[in-house]
Amino acid sequence: MRRIRFKMRITRRASKGIHSLTDMFMLQVQKTPNKPFIIYEGNVHTYQDVDRRSNKVAQVFLRQEALKKGDTIALLMSNEPDFIHVWFGLAKLGFVITFLNVNLHSRSLLHCVNTSAAKALVIGADCLGCLEEEFIFQLLKNNIGIWLMSKSSSFQHVDTLLDKLDNVSDDPVPPHLTAQTSMINTALYIFTSGSTGFPKAAVISHLKILSVCLLFAQCGAASQDIMYITLPLYHISASLIGIGGCIELGATCVLKKKFSASQFWSDCTKYNVTLFLYIGEICRYLCHQPKNEGERDHLVRIALGNGLRPAVWEEFLMRFGPIRIFEFYGATEGNIGFFNYINKIGAVGRVSIFLKFLSSFELLKYDVWKEEPVKDKHGWCVKTLKGEAGLLVARVSPSTPFDGYAGNQEASERKLLRDVFVKGDVYFNTGDLMLIDQDGFVYFTDRVGDTFRWKGENVATLEVAEVLGMLDFVQEANVYGVSVKGYEGRIGMAAIVLISDQQFDGKRLYKHVMDFLPRYAQPQFVRIMEVMKTTTTFKHQKGHLVNEGFNPEIISDPLYFLDEHVKSYIPLTKEIYRRLLLEKIISNKQNDGQNDALMMVQNKHIRQIPAKQDVM
Repeated sequence: MRRIRFKMRITRRASKGIHSLTDMFMLQVQKTPNKPFIIYEGNVHTYQDVDRRSNKVAQVFLRQEALKKGDTIALLMSNEPDFIHVWFGLAKLGFVITFLNVNLHSRSLLHCVNTSAAKALVIGADCLGCLEEEFIFQLLKNNIGIWLMSKSSSFQHVDTLLDKLDNVSDDPVPPHLTAQTSMINTALYIFTSGSTGFPKAAVISHLKILSVCLLFAQCGAASQDIMYITLPLYHISASLIGIGGCIELGATCVLKKKFSASQFWSDCTKYNVTLFLYIGEICRYLCHQPKNEGERDHLVRIALGNGLRPAVWEEFLMRFGPIRIFEFYGATEGNIGFFNYINKIGAVGRVSIFLKFLSSFELLKYDVWKEEPVKDKHGWCVKTLKGEAGLLVARVSPSTPFDGYAGNQEASERKLLRDVFVKGDVYFNTGDLMLIDQDGFVYFTDRVGDTFRWKGENVATLEVAEVLGMLDFVQEANVYGVSVKGYEGRIGMAAIVLISDQQFDGKRLYKHVMDFLPRYAQPQFVRIMEVMKTTTTFKHQKGHLVNEGFNPEIISDPLYFLDEHVKSYIPLTKEIYRRLLLEKIISNKQNDGQNDALMMVQNKHIRQIPAKQDVM
């Protein structure tokens, strides 16, 4: 009912001329001009300060005759107030803004700029040193304007912005440039992670922005709250849920240059933070910090994000106090989302007749081996039963559109499933395997590409990693499937980071997986790593691990092999590796069934496993 009310709020505002985030921001400037909006490194920027600074940016670009309303301008900047100033300033002129990942290399960045058809690129001062000269020259060759957030530049034909901001007025730009006539117009391009190739530019409309900005309000946040943002602003969570959410509430944001686990709680205490955003592994990083007496002396009451594992969720609450954690599910380009509004540990949401009324979605039976939905004898997709994991798809309709990817019609089409249940229907393929239990709670189980099949069974990598993480010497576990010559499917392998000052114990790990995992889900190989590679949003990277497999000839990290004869994980020597290539020394025993109930996602037993403990 709250979601319905918020949808009605957007409609009412549209009737009053509020069609964009910029319109919302200007409304807050009028209401509370002197209220702190952004706090960055101790400096306070009020709503009026941000408005005036963004007006200066708009005035500079207003004088550029080569640029006009509707053109795209790319933004390559790390977390700082000027990111917001430039973003809002360009938006006031009706430009479409592209957010670029500051960690991308020049080749990927050039792809992103070209894909979004950007006419200009604004580069933060701290990003310039990471760019190759060839990248700059290629942009200039393509007649793409380059603006540096500095007062001088060593490059010819490259403009600077900071010096010009000192010499222009902060007068508002003409209203006809700022005005948006339709909420379905494109406002942003935000790139996906690009785990299957180059990043893809998700098209973000003004309507989607205004909808996403309401998430914190749905959690019960209010104007007096202070939000802590440590995630990168080029990510939809930080920019729209975070900054946009602050504007929706009329609240204050404490912006951090970069996430720091060691400074997190001290910052929360210093700035009286009451809300924060998380994603991926942030909460686990906090749990792995050394305990200190003041870590519960904070005012945080709400945490909003996604990717929080159940065991970490419980540990986080026990250690840091009764914080209400709102887990949600959604993709940048997706047309479906879930929201865990009653804080059920492990769930990403709950389905009800109201939710089904707002958005039509289904879970489809999925063949992991063929990597496609299962179909009946008539060629239609088959729905899963309650308690059974399946591929989440959402119907594409005028109320739940899929706007696709800019400049990539082929990739947009690949995300759609057609003729799913009847001729002519169209569904968005999330690529995620989900589960709905008997009580209607929704759980994320795995990405389609991450789940692998072994011995005729599907193995959910997140569930196996959850079990491995119970051991007191395991700090981090990343599970994936690797191919073995002479075997069908992929067999389990785990990359593990050990807790500082802890040793790998092959016998304990062997006993642990035997106790808690069915045979087909037990990792056959283990790789000990010093640091786990993650994306900029703290999600584990698997591609390079899968490609390297378990070959000791090319991997310098310690490798271990599950040996049933000695009942331990033993070092994977070059001799054992050669035997693996020549003969089948991996056990083909089928699981005897005694451990099945401990692992099966369909029965949710794995979510009842306690948090990290000393498993003897």
